[in-house]
Amino acid sequence: MRKTLEKITMSTNTDLSLSSYDEGQGSKFIRKAKETPFVPIGMAGFAAIVAYGLYKLKNRGNTKMSIHLIHMRVAAQGFVVGAMTLGMGYSMYKEFWAKPKP
Repeated sequence: MRKTLEKITMSTNTDLSLSSYDEGQGSKFIRKAKETPFVPIGMAGFAAIVAYGLYKLKNRGNTKMSIHLIHMRVAAQGFVVGAMTLGMGYSMYKEFWAKPKP
């Protein structure tokens, strides 16, 4: 009995889909972006805020550097948390409300 149970569990563990191994990095990123569209939006927003903060670093006026960096960090983190929140709301909508009723 135990040997047949081991054979059954071993056979189900080896039934992996090879399609995930065949796709390249670009197609994998595009597939993941279609599944969760707010992740790339959050990454792009984070990069934009960091780039803007580095650009404005020279022209910060009388503001201390530490205060400027704290403001940029809070803005970048806020954008990412906002994108994550919208993404979770979107996925909950797709899963619970947008499904057709059987």
